[in-house]
Amino acid sequence: MAVPKERLDNGALEIHADSNGYEGILTPAALGFLSQLHRRFETPRQQLLLARRARQAGYDAGGLPDFRADTAAIREAAWQVAPIPAALQDRRVEITGPVERKMIINALNSGAKVFMADFEDSSSPTFSNQLDGQINLRDAVDGEIEFRSPEGKSYRVNDRPAVLVVRPRGWHLNEKHVSVDGQPMSGALVDFGLFAFHNARKLHEQQRGPYFYLPKLEAMEEAALWDEVMAAAEQALHLPTGCMKATVLIETLPAAFQMDEILHALRSRVVGLNCGRWDYIFSYLKTLRGHRDRLLPERAQVGMTVPFLKAYSELLIKTCHRRGAFAMGGMAAQIPIKGDEAANEAAMAKVRADKLREVRAGHDGTWVAHPALVPVAQQIFDQYMPTPNQLGALREDVSVSRAQLLAAPSGTVTRAGFDNNVEVCLRYTAAWLDGLGCVPIHHLMEDAATAEIARAQLWQWLHHGDLEFPDHAPIDFALFDHALATHTHRLRDSNHPGARRADEAAALLGNMTRADQLGDFLTLPAYDRLD
Repeated sequence: MAVPKERLDNGALEIHADSNGYEGILTPAALGFLSQLHRRFETPRQQLLLARRARQAGYDAGGLPDFRADTAAIREAAWQVAPIPAALQDRRVEITGPVERKMIINALNSGAKVFMADFEDSSSPTFSNQLDGQINLRDAVDGEIEFRSPEGKSYRVNDRPAVLVVRPRGWHLNEKHVSVDGQPMSGALVDFGLFAFHNARKLHEQQRGPYFYLPKLEAMEEAALWDEVMAAAEQALHLPTGCMKATVLIETLPAAFQMDEILHALRSRVVGLNCGRWDYIFSYLKTLRGHRDRLLPERAQVGMTVPFLKAYSELLIKTCHRRGAFAMGGMAAQIPIKGDEAANEAAMAKVRADKLREVRAGHDGTWVAHPALVPVAQQIFDQYMPTPNQLGALREDVSVSRAQLLAAPSGTVTRAGFDNNVEVCLRYTAAWLDGLGCVPIHHLMEDAATAEIARAQLWQWLHHGDLEFPDHAPIDFALFDHALATHTHRLRDSNHPGARRADEAAALLGNMTRADQLGDFLTLPAYDRLD
């Protein structure tokens, strides 16, 4: 049974789903707050999404991203962001994960400095997942979260938890279960609004927030909209102006050309930028989908040491430190390999090498996806960053050009790499449709970003034609169809997450791969299939 329609300001907010059990989150006052956010910010959100589509049309027609001429004065001027709160001065290791109850407790207890609770790429946004996540985070903020497993094991948060930072969904995603005046709400505003309404005051009183990670931004105007949203929320909730703080993920290619501008748009509340490496690789593929000369080799060959990614990360460090903001490193997706000590040590060696590269480059902290990686990353940062951060590392030696940010690395596409992309995208999509947004596959924690890389690469390799494996065998749709059928059969007969949605996921992946144009996001058509 849906909650009754709430009449607000001569309009209506409606819930289009079973909301029994969520009355403590979907209170009349909270719904009123959501309505206010929607009415004030939905029109500018839609205008920004139209601007995205216009930019992409230009890229598809042969254009390339570049630094903006109209904002040169922002890049050249001397200015800094507002002071960073004490709770965020040391962010050397951050752990990320979905807003599932046991996972929240384990992440808060992991020893990481920060836990990013993710309503976005590592969550499948069923209505129950999103609202259960709101309950879980409210309980965590209140100090009341606990979990008892079916086996009777009890989980509670210790007395030194990580600082909580929340990532709402991106501007492009709707929440189909909540509408205002007949329009679906922005998923970003639902996630942000409910969390802020129920937790912002308490976090402010604890001097631990409210803090947010902002995903998928492409332009300074999108950052400016978030600044307006937070300012409006502070006013409505009677909080001090600027108490809401944000870290922005630079995970789109267009945003890499506007780092100064994004910091400037949020300068009263931004505390840093983050190298969202997996989404950034996907965005490179998507943005340059019409450029045959910009194809990337298989994912395993596109590490952070290839020139275009090295340039991106070093530009982020230089830009952030010049402005007094933190430069956060990227995700280590490895997970422990049980029962194979040699393979596990090889995986951990990759993590250590990646974190060593980051700390030596000047990053102020890094991300991991599994609690077991926290001490691995922390040991590296403790050794090479004895101070809380590296804001003094100005990297004035770095000079990054447009050509460097756009240069495609050399490499190959192997049969194993092609097959792995099919398997990862299929298995992740099936699990996502089944309500799981964070999936271990071959000892890597895959989320929407890595599945998107796999999907985008398959589309490009198949649609740009005349591509071959190193043995000169063609990369064609016959090969794709065979690989997809093989992995669908294996998944259907397995006990892997999403096995019961294997055929549905295969149909979706097949249709998107054969489409004349690369779809913007896998999660957009997949969302229509969620409960």
